[in-house]
Amino acid sequence: MHVKKYGEGAGKWEVFVYVEDHTGKKKLKHKRGFKTKREAVTWGEQFKLQQSSNLDMSFQAFWELYQADMAQRLRENTFRTKEYIVELKILPYFGRRKIMDIKAADIRKWQNQLMKEGYAPTYLKTINNQLSAIFNYAVKYYDLPKNPCVQAGSMGKSQAESMKFWTQEEFGLFVECVKDKPISYMAFKTLFWTGIRIGELLALTLGDFSAEDKTLRINKSYQRINGKDVVTEPKTEKSKRVIPLPDFLVEEMKDYISRLYGVMETDRLFMVTKSYLEHEMIRGVELSGIKKIRLHDLRHSHASLLISKLGAQPLMVAQRLGHEKIQTTLNTYSHLYPNQARDLADQLNGLNEEDSDEEDTDYAGET
Repeated sequence: MHVKKYGEGAGKWEVFVYVEDHTGKKKLKHKRGFKTKREAVTWGEQFKLQQSSNLDMSFQAFWELYQADMAQRLRENTFRTKEYIVELKILPYFGRRKIMDIKAADIRKWQNQLMKEGYAPTYLKTINNQLSAIFNYAVKYYDLPKNPCVQAGSMGKSQAESMKFWTQEEFGLFVECVKDKPISYMAFKTLFWTGIRIGELLALTLGDFSAEDKTLRINKSYQRINGKDVVTEPKTEKSKRVIPLPDFLVEEMKDYISRLYGVMETDRLFMVTKSYLEHEMIRGVELSGIKKIRLHDLRHSHASLLISKLGAQPLMVAQRLGHEKIQTTLNTYSHLYPNQARDLADQLNGLNEEDSDEEDTDYAGET
């Protein structure tokens, strides 16, 4: 490794590092722009450790290895979210520490620090999961002996204390208050009566709607990332689905589409962003006076409608919502099925009474 100053006045530092590729051939890596010699030397040392897969490297250096690999394997929006959390909540605390030296006690101190900052329990859980995922990666691919997050235990909760959603009556009051904007009105109607995700709604094209079959085809998701429109595969394989629509929604969708000028099969039906819908939701809530919920809670509202009003079974709810596993449905909406446990007990009671009647009849016959 060679380090030297460069430029006018020799104000910056650059480093030259030789490393071996997979064939054993030496290649030169050159990086410049360091403010001090120490920064240049540190970068060179960490780079060499990365190339040799030596866990004596810093957490920051290992994170860069993890980034390079996972960026190719995760959906862009998922990866951007991971980057944001790691760089804001994890690197400031662990970045300079050697990854192999981070212990369970260090994890606990980091958790306690975050818990004092008043974040929501579900957000704390998400942050902790991101750190644990990096250590799991180190265990699986770089022979780290164990994940210290497992020994430290988690923080936060995977689900909120109580789920907020609108009843059909509340939604009716809300949607009337945004009826002055057809795109808002139809977007919210579609979300409430189908339970699709926000990204799935925004990715819908004319070709995804079939008036004849009365269905919506879900096979992609839309996000706005760094000022660019990004359309990706759905969240999971089970997210690809065809949703049957009620007649009234089919008619409203046909009317909405008829007002779109020159729309083509591949054109998006809702040319807005998530931010636009969030602002429209605030406007509708303020005008209607109903309780405030999140945009995503319209999905929960649909699930509640299916379960509480129609008695839909978990498997059917999972298929309509595009859950990868039915366990996700049960974990998320188990509290909406309290009466079903009582109904099951009543049915068992009925079976027992039928058996008792049959026994009495048989006994009477013998006498």
